[in-house]
Amino acid sequence: MRTVASSRLRPNGMELQLEAFTQQDGQIIEGILRTPDASLWYPILQGVPCFLSGPMQPDLSEFCSRYGLPKPATAQSRPEAHEQAKTNQTFSDKWRRFKQYGLQPEHKEFLFGWYCKKLGLPDLDALKAFYRSKQRVLEVGPGSGFNTRFIAENCPGEVFALDVSDAALTTFENTRDLENCSVVQADLMEAPFPDDTFDFIIADGVLHHTPNTRAAVEALYRKVRPGGQFFFYVYRKMGAARVFADDHIRQNFMLLSAEECYAACEGITELGRELSRLNATITLEKPIPVLGIPAGTHNVQRLLYYNFLKCFWNEAFDYETNNMVNFDWYHPHNAWQHSDEEVAGWMKELGVKSYTFNDSNPNGISVLLTKPTV
Repeated sequence: MRTVASSRLRPNGMELQLEAFTQQDGQIIEGILRTPDASLWYPILQGVPCFLSGPMQPDLSEFCSRYGLPKPATAQSRPEAHEQAKTNQTFSDKWRRFKQYGLQPEHKEFLFGWYCKKLGLPDLDALKAFYRSKQRVLEVGPGSGFNTRFIAENCPGEVFALDVSDAALTTFENTRDLENCSVVQADLMEAPFPDDTFDFIIADGVLHHTPNTRAAVEALYRKVRPGGQFFFYVYRKMGAARVFADDHIRQNFMLLSAEECYAACEGITELGRELSRLNATITLEKPIPVLGIPAGTHNVQRLLYYNFLKCFWNEAFDYETNNMVNFDWYHPHNAWQHSDEEVAGWMKELGVKSYTFNDSNPNGISVLLTKPTV
């Protein structure tokens, strides 16, 4: 963490005082952020300030012993924290394994092309221009940090990344050379920033992994300045057969260790690969409304994928990365699905009048909203 970034961090509105213990290349690697009355302090670990409490807080025994610190007093954690901690384990493991995801050249065309579709932009140049128009950006759930890095390379102002899992440490390692980029480990429901702070917040495929997607949307919406924009992507509720399969597999797979789940996903990944390479199509003259399947010509792999079983495969990725995508779907404890009508209802409740649903992927709902100025 860079010293200048500490002034932006205000958990529950409290100003913090920085004490740096170790530094490297302009980054504070270890230190603490302390409230003025010294009643609370938050550690900086491996370059990342950590604001987690309760079951999500890392073991600080060695850190306290090394620097002669008392065990930190922390605020009481939310009741949902124990369930969220299980989901955190999934993503901490995932991003320890796939630290270079999105940073490899063969990934970029697919991933940034997808971001263009999600944001309703025509091409990569337009995506770069979009970020050049922002002064303060927050990415929630950055994973490896590949998109955080892209944002910071194009944004002329400050960029923050926030993750509740140890993905924050991976993001820091992959962005630490960027002077305008800072990473925070915190629960997005208690994001340590004042309200009305950011020109743009992006939470891509993140909020449905919290205990309550609607509450997560509102928590981040408060951090957007009036006139600023907020993008989020959440899982769309699919047809009955797909929902049944998702729930059945997830109920079994989330009981497994990460290692066991990766192994269990291999058959699903192989099915996706073989169907994709088959490259077969069928034509349905009539729709099947009860399953949500329209009439028309369908690629067989996509037909199965969208309507019966998520068996991801993309030739741009190696086998392990494809298997990771299926693991990402089936292992998390929290993985909610929502309808377009439900999400539109959230917009109405928040008083949002300017928003678009960008049809980038039948599996999800991409929302880009603008916060009213009054």
